[in-house]
Amino acid sequence: MVKKIHRLIIASVFGLIALSVIQGYLIRNTYILEKESFISKANKTISRIDDYTPAVDSINEVWQTIFINTLDKYEAKFIEKETVLKRLRKITDSLNASFIKEYNKELASKNLKYNLKFHKIIKNIVLLDSIKNDTIFKENKAVPFRLLGDEFDHNGEHQISNSLWHTDRSATITVNGEQKNVTYELSFETQDYMNIDGWQKIILGNMSLLLLLSFVIFAFVIGLLYYSIKSLITQKKIADIKTDFVNNITHELKTPLATLSLATKILKKEPAIIASKAAETTVDTIERQNKRLQNLIDQVLNNSLGYREIKLKKEEIMVAGYLSTVLDDFLISVNEKDIDLDRNISAATKTVLIDPFFFTTALYNILENAIKYSNDSVRINLTATCTETFKITIQDNGIGISKENQPLIFDKFFREGNKEVHNVKGLGLGLYYTNQIILAHKGTINVLSVKGKGTTFTIEIPLH
Repeated sequence: MVKKIHRLIIASVFGLIALSVIQGYLIRNTYILEKESFISKANKTISRIDDYTPAVDSINEVWQTIFINTLDKYEAKFIEKETVLKRLRKITDSLNASFIKEYNKELASKNLKYNLKFHKIIKNIVLLDSIKNDTIFKENKAVPFRLLGDEFDHNGEHQISNSLWHTDRSATITVNGEQKNVTYELSFETQDYMNIDGWQKIILGNMSLLLLLSFVIFAFVIGLLYYSIKSLITQKKIADIKTDFVNNITHELKTPLATLSLATKILKKEPAIIASKAAETTVDTIERQNKRLQNLIDQVLNNSLGYREIKLKKEEIMVAGYLSTVLDDFLISVNEKDIDLDRNISAATKTVLIDPFFFTTALYNILENAIKYSNDSVRINLTATCTETFKITIQDNGIGISKENQPLIFDKFFREGNKEVHNVKGLGLGLYYTNQIILAHKGTINVLSVKGKGTTFTIEIPLH
């Protein structure tokens, strides 16, 4: 059964891992699709502004006209290549503020719920003629040439389009009285980029319902699996407890039943013995064993009561006298063992309100366990005080209780070392019943034990 549970747990863990991987894969794909859809919508917005906004077109026409005139002078050998780029940067810088203003005005009219920035980067500027191509500018990714638009970190940008301005140019120019004819083809390639502040958060926000449902379903599966495995383990423990209980009660009943059977056979085989002294002894034996059987049955029935069902009949009891009587009677009942019982009762004149019958039963159960789970020489130290509460400490030198089992000893039918249930008689009900009695008195009972070094029980209840 234990192996099956281990296999179930291992299979469940692998199942959860597989479920996590599949769910993570689906969420990742959904994220990619949401990202592509989001970028596509933003791209369409920018494209409409670039293509259908007169104010933006006018600004583009201004820098393009000035740039063409500059290229004419360069082709006529009146200026150097570096001057072409300097003049291009100068004119676009002077127009950029107006460009951004018009762009933002159009963006505002689109009622976007996020901050979108845009700029154009020059990729290549090449003059084409019949002799050879002349490269005016070639892209430098480390230091991009921003033509128009907002400035932002290129690490967070998204490329949305490539644009190619291609034109054939023939013109006659005059500089310082000198006139020249120029003919060339211009290839002006740009790339458009956009940046959206917090776009990851926006996409995750759009996926929030999906993420929430995924988390809830995953948590539900984990909870259901945990509950199922816990229930299975609990059922196994209950089955083990029931098996141990049946074994224990069977063992307990065999001894008095065997004695009763033997006594009955003696009476049947020897009719003459009925008139003799031995008859009285045999009948006494039958009566004792009958009482023992009855006590075993009563123990099972009474110990099944919870503290709420226990009906207390409290009395005002003198602490010193009561405890002395309990301990004296206990020593008489176990005179077959060597017991050293040390009493430290510092409440000689104090009284406490308890049910003497039930409270005595609770003390007996603890004291009897000290005898059962001990070596040949038993030492018990009982300390009682009455200050703000009635406190009793019972310490023994027995075999002790393992640390992992200490929280379980007040459970019904629990016995430490269940594999050796026949070595020590008992049903695993004594400490459970003791705890219920203490709870009925609105008190507490705690245990402190070291395996092989003994156990200490501490009972504490209100004085009244």
